[in-house]
Amino acid sequence: MRRPYWLGLRASDLVIRYIRYNGEINGEIELALGTTNSVDAVFFPTLLKTVKTPSPKIWLKRMASPMVKYILKSIVLSFYVDLGPNEWPWPIELSADELKRVLDGFTDEELSMFLAGEIDGDGVVWYNDVAFVAITACKNCPKRAILDILKEVVAKRFGAIGKIKSYETADALVFHDYNAIKLLKRIVKYMRHPLRRLRAELILAYYEGRVDDEELESLYNMTKYKQGAPDVKRNHALEATTRAAPQTHTHGDA
Repeated sequence: MRRPYWLGLRASDLVIRYIRYNGEINGEIELALGTTNSVDAVFFPTLLKTVKTPSPKIWLKRMASPMVKYILKSIVLSFYVDLGPNEWPWPIELSADELKRVLDGFTDEELSMFLAGEIDGDGVVWYNDVAFVAITACKNCPKRAILDILKEVVAKRFGAIGKIKSYETADALVFHDYNAIKLLKRIVKYMRHPLRRLRAELILAYYEGRVDDEELESLYNMTKYKQGAPDVKRNHALEATTRAAPQTHTHGDA
């Protein structure tokens, strides 16, 4: 838990909240990761198992995103673990000023671990004629301030220059072409998300001349999915977990 990767995940997808007993807080906290994504449905519990065996929660969520117009409600799958007092070594409430102070105190390796956790949570890695890496945040939420801090810190420490782009409901810190490659070279060995790490390693192999154009196209196409339409990635979290679960035969031949 003391690896900066976890703080990066905390700055993105990982939810930290105090546990209340009869309305009182006794210092214990809950770590939770929720998703409708089939890849994350396998990745998140695997990641949390390095801390403790996670428990699941399932609920229906009304969808309002333009990316999923074809579905009105989505089944959200969440995994959580409970920690005792002082088991979480990072700040519970992560202000922008405190995050900047922590990042400035990191070594280059620790900063790389943090960024890997951030990109495994709220990041995107893709190739479209050139390499791209992006970290997203909603426009009107505390996580938006993180983008400005990361833009400054990554440029200063790693020489990777990013630009903040504005979209309808979110903003993104985007690294493009060789700036994306500078960042990926620093963080790829610490990334744990299977799809993003696979793409990162494939893109690096292409830029380093280890695969050619034809090999890149063939291999990269296997990682693609169509946004805004039914696909194997989105809104299949519960199905993916069911398929991945060990099967027990109660009768007949195995």
